[in-house]
Amino acid sequence: MSTSTLSAPVNRRDFLKLSGLAGGGLALAFYIRSGGDAAAQSAPTDFSPNAFIRISPAGVVTIVSKQPEMGQGVKTSLPMIIAEQLEVPWKDVVIEQGDFDTKKYGNQSAGGSQSTPSNYDNFHLLGATARTMLVEAAAQTWGVPAAECRAENATVLHKSGKSLKYGQLAAKAAALPVPAKEQVKLKPESEFKLLGKRIPQVDSVKIATGAPLFGIDMKLPGMVYAMYEKCPAFGGKVVSANLDQIKTLPGIKDAFVLEGGGGVKGLVPGVAIVADSTWAAISARKQLKVVWDEGSVVDQSWDKFVATARADAGKPGKTQLRKDGDPDTALKSAAKVVEAEYVYPFISHANLEPQNTTAHWKDGMLTVWTPAQIPNLAVGLITRVLGIPAEKIKMHLTRAGGGFGRRISADYVVETCAIAQKVGVPVKLTWSREDDLRHDHYRPGGLHFLKGGVDASGKVVAWKNHFFTFGEGGSPGSGGSLHKDELPARIVPNFQSEQTMFATGWPMGPWRAPGSCVFGWVFNSFIDELAHAAGREPASVHLELLGTGKSLPGGQGGRAYDLERFRNVVKFTLEKAGWGKKKYAKGQGAGLGYYFSHRGYFAQVAEVTVSKEGELKVDRVVCGYDIGSQVVNLSGAENQIEGSIVDGLGVLMTQELNIERGRVVQGNFNDYPLIRINQSPTKIECHQLKTANPTTGMGEPAIPPIAGAVCNAIFAAAGKRVRQMPLTRVDLRWA
Repeated sequence: MSTSTLSAPVNRRDFLKLSGLAGGGLALAFYIRSGGDAAAQSAPTDFSPNAFIRISPAGVVTIVSKQPEMGQGVKTSLPMIIAEQLEVPWKDVVIEQGDFDTKKYGNQSAGGSQSTPSNYDNFHLLGATARTMLVEAAAQTWGVPAAECRAENATVLHKSGKSLKYGQLAAKAAALPVPAKEQVKLKPESEFKLLGKRIPQVDSVKIATGAPLFGIDMKLPGMVYAMYEKCPAFGGKVVSANLDQIKTLPGIKDAFVLEGGGGVKGLVPGVAIVADSTWAAISARKQLKVVWDEGSVVDQSWDKFVATARADAGKPGKTQLRKDGDPDTALKSAAKVVEAEYVYPFISHANLEPQNTTAHWKDGMLTVWTPAQIPNLAVGLITRVLGIPAEKIKMHLTRAGGGFGRRISADYVVETCAIAQKVGVPVKLTWSREDDLRHDHYRPGGLHFLKGGVDASGKVVAWKNHFFTFGEGGSPGSGGSLHKDELPARIVPNFQSEQTMFATGWPMGPWRAPGSCVFGWVFNSFIDELAHAAGREPASVHLELLGTGKSLPGGQGGRAYDLERFRNVVKFTLEKAGWGKKKYAKGQGAGLGYYFSHRGYFAQVAEVTVSKEGELKVDRVVCGYDIGSQVVNLSGAENQIEGSIVDGLGVLMTQELNIERGRVVQGNFNDYPLIRINQSPTKIECHQLKTANPTTGMGEPAIPPIAGAVCNAIFAAAGKRVRQMPLTRVDLRWA
């Protein structure tokens, strides 16, 4: 997910606030201001934390998790940071999900692997500050220097053997002034007891036992249930519908047309059916007959755009992104030249939990329960489309059954709220699986027309790429724009990249590691092609391209590429995989993939078996990663890596949407199959390369290397070069 839209930069103005709780407890809040002079600001009179802890007189430690949880584990990992510095046993901590409130919590987005790096240092400081104050409270109680005391297991201990529990100290600590940042001593990593350990997610038992956690679980007194029918073609409008007939059906409360607003990713025009049960709404929807004005998008199709791209591939791109040296001359003098077309389709997020929201409009206030990834975007859309001021909207964050960027968009939220305005009672809107696939905000497809050359020594000397992408509203869809500095830019001496965008009315949005998720496959694969054309061992060519320098400024997302980290993580992964030490039989092979994405440096080696009949089995994936100095939750980190590898492999293997007449053809998992257990890798290994760099996130960067690693392994195993996704379109049979 594009990091530029997910989090505002944290200003250096940091504020801590102490607040006493009823009954003598302690609450510590951490404030982050977005700007202004520190002298002109004062701590709010209300208790409005960015992230906070509460300690009751009974010793109960409650930590609020402010980020939306969608399976990435932040509801566990971020409170772990506070608990580590606070010196409380994890088993004794209670975690609460914070509601959406920017005045209290600041940024509450989830996406772009930003939750950990944007909160890591602040949460350490918060926990350590609370610990410091509790130690000081104990020292004052005993009349001893604080230096003679230490905290351990929610207890302050004095060298004499005296001890006081945190609950006993809460009231006194609440009366102390908050120490300056410089007076707070952080625990060093060498003393960590919790971080880096395997900790189950706090909701695991509830999920396993079916406890209501997710948006789709919401139930409220007097609640009604809604379905929403939209035009099959993107951007279509309602001409007429048999509303009178629908209103007579069993269980139906109302049926009406919503005119829409906010564009193809806002409130799309459609017909709402409101009933006393979801089943009644579904049953009535089957009898709904709508006449649509399908608009001009019905003239568009994937196949037409692909044909146009192939016809125009040899022409100059509409936008020249970068040109270094003289690629054409270098290609003419190259010892070997390789040309290739790489193509990948539109795909869906396919969240396990379909889109849903519950809303209640009452007395001029809108209360919303939703699994949103970026709730402030949802509030903004509601305000723009429905005219409800932000201060009149109260949003509760539910756990999301998968996000992957889809719930950054808020179309399903504004649909529910628009219906709620009409009915005046709590209403839950649930999308069907067909709604989810046919009205997603898709990862855009693309075509790359590449030409590369190697010299007589086998060195890559030239690279040209004409990239065809898709956009709406005048700009490429999320992840559909190739940055001028995207590698191998600047590491190939004669380099040219061009981009041509097809304007569509198709809704597009961020899908895991936008751009990188497919660019990694294309560029890792084509470098492998050039290596084989040169007759060289592929890993040596990859490493040679990464050079010997330290960094390249202005890389992905404006962040420089640290080439040394790149090289080191590739070498580290090759070593862990035993690269070059194993002899493979015909039909077996290994491949390398690597990429920098969302601050993380990842490399993967895939070992595969391809039968003569063309059946693929991924036997082993070895993943090496550098996300800085500290993994917060080892179980969570491995879960993210393993899930990313399986997800990325599933996209490579089976996932494909076809768009005809401005609409998605596929409708459910029978024609949009996801990866099955027997298609998953037999073994996945995760290895951290620990470096003295800031800790970063894990949700995005493990995705980009896997497709290139597997496809390069397929070539090594069977001599079949994969240039098209999904593999269902590729003949892997060999003799």
